[in-house]
Amino acid sequence: MIKVLIVEDDPMVAHLNKKYVENVEGYQVVDIANNGEKALKLLRTNKIDLVVLDVYMPKLDGISLLKEMRKRFFMTDVILVTAAKEADNIDSVLKLGAVDYLIKPFEYERLKKALDSYKIRYNLLRNNTPINQEDIDKITKQNVMEVSKDKLEKGLHNKTLERIRNFMRANRECFYSAEEIAKKMDLSRVTIRRYLEYLTSIGEIILEIEYGSVGRPTHLYKYNYTK
Repeated sequence: MIKVLIVEDDPMVAHLNKKYVENVEGYQVVDIANNGEKALKLLRTNKIDLVVLDVYMPKLDGISLLKEMRKRFFMTDVILVTAAKEADNIDSVLKLGAVDYLIKPFEYERLKKALDSYKIRYNLLRNNTPINQEDIDKITKQNVMEVSKDKLEKGLHNKTLERIRNFMRANRECFYSAEEIAKKMDLSRVTIRRYLEYLTSIGEIILEIEYGSVGRPTHLYKYNYTK
């Protein structure tokens, strides 16, 4: 059983993340910490394999906590969860050894994908048999982009994907919500959202989250110039 510590200062989000993690076979949430200082204490006194870590927290933020963990030689693996999209944050946590980075608000399926990938890594590295190149590629996710592009997720179709991809390329200067794209392309919002999530997962679309004063945040999508 993979032992998990959730570090999140919002009780409702922490409870939801706990439910998400324990929905995936092979995982057990050991505890929840609402700040980085409490997390450090729990890491000292518990066997923890994986930390699901929020960046913005009181007392000790997620990136500072990750730095402290490495200074103290806590080699526990970390999945960062944050609303921050700044490239320097992402670069920092990857250099500090984070195994994945999730942008809030994320879908359950994206967290499940991260946990499924981590489980492969966890099991391979704890198996006493020799590791081959294929195993290393699984762990490092070296071929994820190529596999994702070659093999569409179940329920997605190449024709529809190309239509949406071409629309986003043609309008690469603009950010659009799923609702706006659905209206312009005469497709359902649910359909558009599924394809946008796929294109975001393989790096072709950039996602921005716009927080208003009231109501739910708006997801805005733009074609990635580097692709």
